[in-house]
Amino acid sequence: MGQHYNHLSAEERGAIMVGKARGESARQLAMLLGRSPSTISRELARNGHREPSGSPRLGRPTLGYDACRAGHRARRLAHQARRPRKLHRESALWRQVRSLLARRWSPQEVSRTLRRQHPDEPAKHVSHETIYTAIYAAPRGELRRGLVALLRQHKCARRPRGQGANRRGRMHDLPSIHDRPPEANERLLPGHWEGDFLKGARNQSSVGVLVDRRTLFLKLVKMEGCAAEDALKGFSRAFGPLPATLRQTLTYDQGKEMALYKTLSKRTGLAIYFADPHSPWQRGICENTNGLLRQYLPKGTDLSVHSQRKLDAIAREMNLRPRATLDYHCPAEMFMRALGRDDLAQAIDDALLD
Repeated sequence: MGQHYNHLSAEERGAIMVGKARGESARQLAMLLGRSPSTISRELARNGHREPSGSPRLGRPTLGYDACRAGHRARRLAHQARRPRKLHRESALWRQVRSLLARRWSPQEVSRTLRRQHPDEPAKHVSHETIYTAIYAAPRGELRRGLVALLRQHKCARRPRGQGANRRGRMHDLPSIHDRPPEANERLLPGHWEGDFLKGARNQSSVGVLVDRRTLFLKLVKMEGCAAEDALKGFSRAFGPLPATLRQTLTYDQGKEMALYKTLSKRTGLAIYFADPHSPWQRGICENTNGLLRQYLPKGTDLSVHSQRKLDAIAREMNLRPRATLDYHCPAEMFMRALGRDDLAQAIDDALLD
């Protein structure tokens, strides 16, 4: 059985007024009335009670609290109309929020983008907490399940990741991330990438993931398999069309699919560096991107069924998604600005909510 809250009665308010006249504390009154001390404190604060300066003493008069006035106020507020919900089901704002959630945006991304796009229209602003409340306040059933399914983590509980042994083997004498140049570490310029393999069911299929550290621009690469030859072929194809200024460095983990990294470096001109074992935070941008991609490419599924065209469509949707670390601009816009294409960047920003 859940707890039920009962409003203070007229008798309880009278006891509070008499008790405060005697100099009793809120905790003493709470024990006398069988109430929580916070209930008494809130009742006093909302009705203008103020303790006299200095330490309260028995018999010293108190200021502000009157049981009759407090009772009249409580009855008036009980009959006062409640403020309507900002995200009610028939509002245009809810329809827009619902549409953006359906594009796999998080409530934070929706909230901040609406605020940035409509800075002078508070009626079109909504906090991410309000969005969560609107979703979880829906009646249980198909409607609520459909709304919860729009959230990134829609399970009832999260399970901690296992710490199993690394069975991928080790490569030796790899260029260390600690030798990476300062311009790559500081994320001041585009062209410095993080990479990974997103694995499918039973590690028998994979998709290559490449993320620009400065702009978060994403490229997805269809792989024919999970071997080093597949990584070499796929990543060479992905980096080939890019200008040399956007092929500076690549940071990867120590997976064996990068065993041919020297050949890849010669083909693309990339300087390739490797993170320390068991240190995913050293490639935090790519790790976070992988988490977002699991909305499109769930764990335990066969990733080989996705064509390069399908992967390009997923990357495009991700690149048009506002990101917190970009002050809720989208990667495509920032990538175009980095290339000096401010006209395209502005067009992308203007069309973000279309």
